Amino acid sequence: MEKRVIFRGWLLPICLVAPQLIISVVFFFYPAAQAVWQSLFIPDPFGLSAQYVGLGNFEYLLSDKYYRASFVTTAVFSILVTLCSMVPALFLAVCADRLIKSSGIYRTLLIWPYAVAPAVAGVLWMFMFNTRVGIISWYLGQLGYDWNHVLNDGEAMGLVVVASAWGRISYNFLFFFAALQSVPKSVIEAGAIDGARFWRRFFDIVLPLITPTAFFLMVVNVVYSFFETFGVIHTITSGGPQQATTILVYKVFSDGFVGQDLGSSSAQSVILLVLVGALTIIQFKYVEKRVHY
Repeated sequence: MEKRVIFRGWLLPICLVAPQLIISVVFFFYPAAQAVWQSLFIPDPFGLSAQYVGLGNFEYLLSDKYYRASFVTTAVFSILVTLCSMVPALFLAVCADRLIKSSGIYRTLLIWPYAVAPAVAGVLWMFMFNTRVGIISWYLGQLGYDWNHVLNDGEAMGLVVVASAWGRISYNFLFFFAALQSVPKSVIEAGAIDGARFWRRFFDIVLPLITPTAFFLMVVNVVYSFFETFGVIHTITSGGPQQATTILVYKVFSDGFVGQDLGSSSAQSVILLVLVGALTIIQFKYVEKRVHY
């Protein structure tokens, strides 16, 4: 028989929920409301006065070709980061699930990169691919390839994608490995008895059973690529060359803190919030239909 907890009164439930509500109001709802309010004004750089323009900031942004280009850059960047972080993580999780000897050491070594902050990871990759002292760029030079992500758009995008996905592989690995461990062994053994080889069993039996985890990781990694990759881009390319790696969240920083255009920056943050919310709704509405629970 199911037992339910019933509170006799309203004071205790409010006290239990109050800490989370206070944190949400202070760190989410209040900043979001302030960004919406500031997006309706054009303040001066010193914050002494502000001119009300209504939706003028949004109209200016949507007519700016550089801002529209940042949408395409963000879409390409988020897709590449999601794929480059999830596919290797799934492969490593499958290898760890089949490993018998030294599996604990193998899993521990794969988890370590997740402890590295994005900004620190960006510095590490920047030094390795530095055009003057980078060890990897030096080896590429020995092979006859002149690496220069400071001037080459494609190399800059590839570097920030790899640096952003590197630390995320460990996070995805943890969830994929846990999902693989929860797959009933009897189902896999039944497929093996029927003559299905390893990869056939994986795609026909295992992969459909771990789609809930894959769907969750897809949503989380898309949000990560939109927001938490700022440190990587700032330390490696600073949005260059020629704004080739300027994604939406970095343009908010560039226009607001560097250009001191706080009204435009606030409008960009509102558009970014609406965009991420819409993408999440679309993912749950259409992609989740292919998830087998």
